[in-house]
Amino acid sequence: MNSKENIQNRKEDPTAAQRKKDHIELAFQSQVSAIDERFYYEPLLSGLGSKQNNWGAFQFLGKEMKNPLWVSSMTGGTEWAGTINANLAKAVKEFGLGMGLGSCRSLLYDDAYFEDFNVRKLVGDQPLYANLGIAQIEHLLDDHQMNRAIEMVKKLEADGLIIHINPLQEAMQPEGDNYQNPPIETIKKVLDLVSFPIIVKEVGQGMGPESLDALLRLPLAAVDFAASGGTNFALLELLRDDKDVMEAFEPITHIGHKAEEMVEIFNNLKAGAGS
Repeated sequence: MNSKENIQNRKEDPTAAQRKKDHIELAFQSQVSAIDERFYYEPLLSGLGSKQNNWGAFQFLGKEMKNPLWVSSMTGGTEWAGTINANLAKAVKEFGLGMGLGSCRSLLYDDAYFEDFNVRKLVGDQPLYANLGIAQIEHLLDDHQMNRAIEMVKKLEADGLIIHINPLQEAMQPEGDNYQNPPIETIKKVLDLVSFPIIVKEVGQGMGPESLDALLRLPLAAVDFAASGGTNFALLELLRDDKDVMEAFEPITHIGHKAEEMVEIFNNLKAGAGS
């Protein structure tokens, strides 16, 4: 198959819109009730009902934020996504947060869903990052088409690009993409080609110490843990499949690392590096 045929095949993803809709429906049905245990309960340090922001405005990725909350990448490419992203973007501006868009794959070759992602006017000057999967990045590099991602970031007026690493999700997805190279090598190539900041994230399994160590050695803007214990996209993919497949592979979808574990790993790695 020649390069033009490869590119054409990557343009055509007839299941994408329905898949994104399935993700939204299943996420609503699969809400988790886990309590974040990383923070202490300190009842003596603020007034009841106080609206005071105790940490004040701060700089993150070159932008000012009022609250240390990041709306991690959610959705796009289906008819519901525009409303969801618009509502999230309005909240980001009102409360001074940061936002990562859902996978922008559908914008690489077609602008049909552009308005689902076109939220810069809604977030104002808050941090806003576009998002592509590692498989799409590898394909773009193989086809010498990385300029498509660069132009997409510019058109969205995004501050940079999030690259999501999702091998377990892709393995569980009936239409899942394969990638041939270790993601860390693909990320290095991207860093050599782009001038805007890059964030790397998982999609619900988190990352172990060797992966975090490899990322910390790169000039990344940030690492989004996307740890185990929240929305689990590998599990959502299984819920789209038949019952036998679900029963066989469901235990595998709980492999991963929780946020508390990843914070400890990260801090140990930083301490070991002497910074």
